[in-house]
Amino acid sequence: MRLLLIALPLALTAAPAMAQPANPPELPRELTDPAMADKVGKMAGALSRALLDLNVGEAQAAVEGRPVTEADRRRTVRDMAAGGNPDIERRIERQAAQSGVAIQAGAKAMAAALPAIMQSIGRAAAEIDRATANLPTPGYPRR
Repeated sequence: MRLLLIALPLALTAAPAMAQPANPPELPRELTDPAMADKVGKMAGALSRALLDLNVGEAQAAVEGRPVTEADRRRTVRDMAAGGNPDIERRIERQAAQSGVAIQAGAKAMAAALPAIMQSIGRAAAEIDRATANLPTPGYPRR
């Protein structure tokens, strides 16, 4: 009999948590669209090229506390990143192109996990409601 008294409330509280939502939430179409992933990859390539062309020699001279030379004025991130490797730009372009595919794969994984995430959030909200149900309100009279 005691087991029934303990198990019955537990069974009743677990039932709503296990229920699936009628309409599971979906990610926006833009996050799962392959065309958008291609755009993001192209944009990442353009941004990486712009970053490689950024002049940093004058800032380096200032950090080192020395006067700026003409070579410093021409030094870019590309010069510093290459470090003697002429293939650096192609490698960065390749990684930027792959970023769109990685974003699309991440969006698909998020879409697959979203129902479980929403269910967990619902359970957490219910637990918070139960935990705070017996807290006195600020206007409750003191005795």
